[in-house]
Amino acid sequence: MLSQAVEDYLKTIYRLHSGDPVSTTEIARTMDVSSASVTNMIKRLSGMGLVTHKAYHGVTLTNAGRKIALEIIRHHRLLETYLKEIMGYDWREMHNEAEQLEHHISEEFEDRLDEMLGYPTHDPHGDPIPARDGSVPPSSADPLTAFSEGDSVLVHRLADSDPSLLARLESIGILPRVRLTLVNKPTDDGPVTVRVGKIEHELSSSDARSVYGVPTRS
Repeated sequence: MLSQAVEDYLKTIYRLHSGDPVSTTEIARTMDVSSASVTNMIKRLSGMGLVTHKAYHGVTLTNAGRKIALEIIRHHRLLETYLKEIMGYDWREMHNEAEQLEHHISEEFEDRLDEMLGYPTHDPHGDPIPARDGSVPPSSADPLTAFSEGDSVLVHRLADSDPSLLARLESIGILPRVRLTLVNKPTDDGPVTVRVGKIEHELSSSDARSVYGVPTRS
Protein backbone atom coordinates (compact mmCIF):
# COMPACT_ATOMS: atom_id res chain seq x y z
CA MET A 1 0.00 0.00 0.00
CA LEU A 2 1.34 3.40 -0.99
CA SER A 3 0.81 6.41 1.26
CA GLN A 4 -1.58 9.18 0.26
CA ALA A 5 1.38 11.57 0.03
CA VAL A 6 3.17 9.32 -2.47
CA GLU A 7 0.04 9.05 -4.62
CA ASP A 8 -0.51 12.82 -4.50
CA TYR A 9 3.04 13.50 -5.67
CA LEU A 10 2.75 11.04 -8.56
CA LYS A 11 -0.57 12.56 -9.61
CA THR A 12 0.86 16.07 -9.45
CA ILE A 13 3.93 15.17 -11.52
CA TYR A 14 1.73 13.54 -14.15
CA ARG A 15 -0.54 16.59 -14.41
CA LEU A 16 2.40 19.01 -14.63
CA HIS A 17 4.27 17.01 -17.23
CA SER A 18 3.93 18.55 -20.70
CA GLY A 19 6.88 17.03 -22.52
CA ASP A 20 9.79 18.30 -20.46
CA PRO A 21 10.77 17.01 -17.01
CA VAL A 22 8.91 18.70 -14.16
CA SER A 23 10.95 20.99 -11.92
CA THR A 24 10.90 20.58 -8.17
CA THR A 25 9.95 24.28 -7.95
CA GLU A 26 6.79 23.61 -9.98
CA ILE A 27 5.88 20.69 -7.75
CA ALA A 28 6.43 22.73 -4.58
CA ARG A 29 4.33 25.62 -5.90
CA THR A 30 1.49 23.39 -7.06
CA MET A 31 1.32 21.34 -3.86
CA ASP A 32 2.03 24.32 -1.60
CA VAL A 33 4.88 22.60 0.20
CA SER A 34 8.52 23.51 0.79
CA SER A 35 11.26 22.76 -1.71
CA ALA A 36 12.99 20.68 0.98
CA SER A 37 9.88 18.50 1.33
CA VAL A 38 9.76 17.97 -2.44
CA THR A 39 13.46 17.05 -2.57
CA ASN A 40 13.04 14.49 0.19
CA MET A 41 9.97 12.94 -1.45
CA ILE A 42 11.61 12.80 -4.89
CA LYS A 43 14.52 10.88 -3.38
CA ARG A 44 12.04 8.47 -1.84
CA LEU A 45 10.07 8.05 -5.09
CA SER A 46 13.30 7.51 -7.02
CA GLY A 47 14.33 4.79 -4.59
CA MET A 48 10.95 3.12 -5.14
CA GLY A 49 11.48 3.14 -8.90
CA LEU A 50 8.53 5.49 -9.50
CA VAL A 51 10.39 8.54 -10.85
CA THR A 52 13.69 9.42 -12.46
CA HIS A 53 15.44 12.59 -11.38
CA LYS A 54 18.53 14.39 -12.57
CA ALA A 55 19.80 17.41 -10.67
CA TYR A 56 18.86 20.66 -12.44
CA HIS A 57 16.92 18.72 -15.11
CA GLY A 58 13.69 17.85 -13.29
CA VAL A 59 11.56 14.81 -12.62
CA THR A 60 9.79 12.31 -14.87
CA LEU A 61 7.59 9.35 -14.00
CA THR A 62 8.73 5.83 -14.74
CA ASN A 63 6.22 3.46 -16.32
CA ALA A 64 5.37 2.17 -12.85
CA GLY A 65 4.89 5.70 -11.52
CA ARG A 66 2.73 6.69 -14.48
CA LYS A 67 0.52 3.63 -14.01
CA ILE A 68 -0.14 4.55 -10.38
CA ALA A 69 -0.79 8.22 -11.22
CA LEU A 70 -3.34 7.29 -13.90
CA GLU A 71 -5.09 4.90 -11.52
CA ILE A 72 -5.51 7.66 -8.91
CA ILE A 73 -6.69 10.13 -11.56
CA ARG A 74 -9.19 7.51 -12.78
CA HIS A 75 -10.50 7.13 -9.22
CA HIS A 76 -10.74 10.89 -8.81
CA ARG A 77 -12.62 11.55 -12.04
CA LEU A 78 -15.04 8.66 -11.58
CA LEU A 79 -15.76 9.88 -8.06
CA GLU A 80 -16.27 13.46 -9.23
CA THR A 81 -18.72 12.23 -11.85
CA TYR A 82 -20.70 10.34 -9.21
CA LEU A 83 -20.60 13.17 -6.67
CA LYS A 84 -21.67 15.82 -9.19
CA GLU A 85 -24.15 13.99 -11.39
CA ILE A 86 -25.71 11.58 -8.89
CA MET A 87 -25.34 13.27 -5.50
CA GLY A 88 -25.58 16.90 -6.65
CA TYR A 89 -22.41 18.18 -5.00
CA ASP A 90 -21.23 21.63 -6.02
CA TRP A 91 -17.84 22.02 -7.73
CA ARG A 92 -15.79 22.74 -4.59
CA GLU A 93 -17.43 20.02 -2.48
CA MET A 94 -17.11 17.55 -5.33
CA HIS A 95 -13.38 18.13 -5.74
CA ASN A 96 -12.56 18.10 -2.03
CA GLU A 97 -14.56 14.92 -1.39
CA ALA A 98 -12.99 13.14 -4.37
CA GLU A 99 -9.51 14.19 -3.20
CA GLN A 100 -10.08 12.25 0.02
CA LEU A 101 -11.89 9.22 -1.38
CA GLU A 102 -9.60 8.59 -4.36
CA HIS A 103 -6.97 6.96 -2.15
CA HIS A 104 -9.28 4.49 -0.44
CA ILE A 105 -11.52 2.76 -2.98
CA SER A 106 -10.90 -0.81 -4.10
CA GLU A 107 -10.69 -2.03 -7.69
CA GLU A 108 -14.04 -3.78 -7.22
CA PHE A 109 -15.64 -0.53 -6.04
CA GLU A 110 -14.06 1.31 -8.97
CA ASP A 111 -15.48 -1.22 -11.44
CA ARG A 112 -18.97 -1.06 -9.94
CA LEU A 113 -18.90 2.73 -9.93
CA ASP A 114 -17.82 2.77 -13.56
CA GLU A 115 -20.63 0.38 -14.52
CA MET A 116 -23.28 2.29 -12.54
CA LEU A 117 -22.30 5.55 -14.27
CA GLY A 118 -22.53 3.94 -17.72
CA TYR A 119 -18.77 3.80 -18.36
CA PRO A 120 -18.20 7.57 -18.75
CA THR A 121 -15.22 8.72 -20.79
CA HIS A 122 -15.08 12.25 -19.33
CA ASP A 123 -15.70 13.80 -15.91
CA PRO A 124 -17.98 16.81 -15.17
CA HIS A 125 -15.21 19.26 -16.20
CA GLY A 126 -14.83 17.44 -19.51
CA ASP A 127 -11.45 15.98 -18.56
CA PRO A 128 -10.84 12.46 -19.93
CA ILE A 129 -11.19 9.56 -17.50
CA PRO A 130 -8.25 7.17 -17.94
CA ALA A 131 -9.38 3.68 -18.93
CA ARG A 132 -8.60 0.69 -16.75
CA ASP A 133 -5.70 -0.20 -19.05
CA GLY A 134 -4.13 3.25 -18.59
CA SER A 135 -5.09 4.67 -21.97
CA VAL A 136 -6.39 8.25 -22.05
CA PRO A 137 -8.79 9.57 -24.71
CA PRO A 138 -7.04 12.25 -26.81
CA SER A 139 -8.18 15.86 -26.66
CA SER A 140 -7.67 18.56 -29.30
CA ALA A 141 -9.82 21.34 -27.80
CA ASP A 142 -8.70 24.98 -27.88
CA PRO A 143 -9.55 27.87 -25.51
CA LEU A 144 -12.34 30.23 -26.59
CA THR A 145 -9.76 32.96 -27.16
CA ALA A 146 -8.38 30.91 -30.07
CA PHE A 147 -11.64 31.17 -32.03
CA SER A 148 -12.93 34.00 -34.23
CA GLU A 149 -16.07 36.12 -34.07
CA GLY A 150 -19.06 34.22 -35.42
CA ASP A 151 -17.57 30.79 -34.74
CA SER A 152 -19.86 28.12 -33.33
CA VAL A 153 -18.09 26.16 -30.61
CA LEU A 154 -18.95 22.92 -28.81
CA VAL A 155 -17.62 23.17 -25.25
CA HIS A 156 -15.32 20.24 -24.60
CA ARG A 157 -13.85 20.91 -21.16
CA LEU A 158 -13.49 23.52 -18.43
CA ALA A 159 -10.27 24.24 -16.55
CA ASP A 160 -10.82 22.80 -13.08
CA SER A 161 -8.47 24.94 -10.97
CA ASP A 162 -11.09 27.41 -9.66
CA PRO A 163 -14.43 26.17 -8.24
CA SER A 164 -15.84 29.71 -8.16
CA LEU A 165 -15.18 30.06 -11.91
CA LEU A 166 -16.86 26.71 -12.54
CA ALA A 167 -19.89 27.87 -10.56
CA ARG A 168 -20.06 31.10 -12.61
CA LEU A 169 -19.87 29.23 -15.89
CA GLU A 170 -22.47 26.70 -14.78
CA SER A 171 -24.85 29.51 -13.75
CA ILE A 172 -24.91 30.83 -17.33
CA GLY A 173 -25.14 27.42 -18.93
CA ILE A 174 -21.53 26.98 -20.07
CA LEU A 175 -20.73 23.32 -19.48
CA PRO A 176 -19.19 20.47 -21.48
CA ARG A 177 -21.31 19.40 -24.47
CA VAL A 178 -23.02 22.82 -24.67
CA ARG A 179 -22.82 24.72 -27.97
CA LEU A 180 -22.19 28.45 -27.98
CA THR A 181 -21.39 31.19 -30.48
CA LEU A 182 -18.55 33.67 -30.18
CA VAL A 183 -20.28 37.01 -30.70
CA ASN A 184 -17.51 39.48 -29.98
CA LYS A 185 -13.78 39.04 -29.45
CA PRO A 186 -11.73 42.22 -28.90
CA THR A 187 -8.24 42.36 -30.36
CA ASP A 188 -6.83 43.33 -26.96
CA ASP A 189 -7.23 41.47 -23.66
CA GLY A 190 -10.80 42.67 -23.13
CA PRO A 191 -13.98 40.70 -22.36
CA VAL A 192 -15.36 38.13 -24.78
CA THR A 193 -19.09 37.97 -25.59
CA VAL A 194 -20.67 34.57 -26.22
CA ARG A 195 -24.21 33.50 -26.97
CA VAL A 196 -25.66 30.43 -25.27
CA GLY A 197 -29.05 29.65 -26.75
CA LYS A 198 -30.57 33.09 -27.26
CA ILE A 199 -28.81 34.81 -24.36
CA GLU A 200 -25.51 36.69 -24.60
CA HIS A 201 -22.97 36.66 -21.79
CA GLU A 202 -19.74 38.57 -21.28
CA LEU A 203 -16.68 36.63 -20.12
CA SER A 204 -13.40 38.11 -18.99
CA SER A 205 -10.47 37.08 -21.16
CA SER A 206 -9.20 34.99 -18.26
CA ASP A 207 -12.51 33.12 -17.96
CA ALA A 208 -12.65 32.64 -21.74
CA ARG A 209 -9.20 31.03 -21.64
CA SER A 210 -10.57 28.49 -19.16
CA VAL A 211 -13.25 27.23 -21.57
CA TYR A 212 -12.02 24.75 -24.19
CA GLY A 213 -13.99 23.74 -27.24
CA VAL A 214 -13.99 22.39 -30.76
CA PRO A 215 -15.49 24.07 -33.84
CA THR A 216 -18.95 22.95 -34.88
CA ARG A 217 -21.51 23.98 -37.45
CA SER A 218 -23.95 26.71 -36.38
